[in-house]
Amino acid sequence: MRILLDTHVLLWAAGAPERIPERTRLLLESESNELVFSSASIWEVVIKRGLGREDFRVDPERLRRLLVAHGYVELPVTSDHALGVIALPRLHKDPFDRILLSQARAEELHLLTADRKLLRYGSPVLDLFGG
Repeated sequence: MRILLDTHVLLWAAGAPERIPERTRLLLESESNELVFSSASIWEVVIKRGLGREDFRVDPERLRRLLVAHGYVELPVTSDHALGVIALPRLHKDPFDRILLSQARAEELHLLTADRKLLRYGSPVLDLFGG
């Protein structure tokens, strides 16, 4: 399975794995799954860290290096991804989450998230908590 991780899931995987349920950690640790992060997530960390958000205190350069070193595949944002946002219903206003969803749809990835608003889109969104 190819899994695109939402930004918070990336942060938890890198710095607070105890926040991820064991069942989901096993999914992330399985060698049969390809783990993907979006360049949009790194951009989100840069912006929100710059705004002083407590939940985004991680160094984005270090985060990217760690993800790549651990075998995560980086997915750049393309104009096709940006245009895919047009087709999304207005269930969620966060531009970072909307581009991640568009990327997941365009690239046939599963988007792993804990965000209840994103879960309302249904497939290809996966619930981090399995609910």
